[in-house]
Amino acid sequence: MLSITSFYAALVALVFLILSARVILYRNRNRLSLGDEGDRELLKRIRAQGNCAEYAPIGLILLALTEVQGAPALAVHALGLTLLAGRAIHGWGFSRSDIALRPRVLGMVLTLIMIGVSAMGLLLHGLI
Repeated sequence: MLSITSFYAALVALVFLILSARVILYRNRNRLSLGDEGDRELLKRIRAQGNCAEYAPIGLILLALTEVQGAPALAVHALGLTLLAGRAIHGWGFSRSDIALRPRVLGMVLTLIMIGVSAMGLLLHGLI
């Protein structure tokens, strides 16, 4: 039924919406239309949103596959929480005015751990 994945997909979608709103509001406030128009603050916001759009889908697909394969609910929640935390922390760190490197790195590490662990689990499950 994918109830756990649905829960984390909704939360990750909210993170994406927040990052998207930050881009849209900044564009409106500063009357910027296409691309980043050389505005570094806008570029940071665009990349924070884009990075989420790039990594969240594979994480959610892997989470869904893990849940469908019958992984324990606790494991699925741990993976979902790791993905959610990774995307939220990375987006926050990337979109800060000073581009906080530690949160960005932590967010990427959490995201990549989630992707790696779920991929390995699915591979092992497929071999058994």
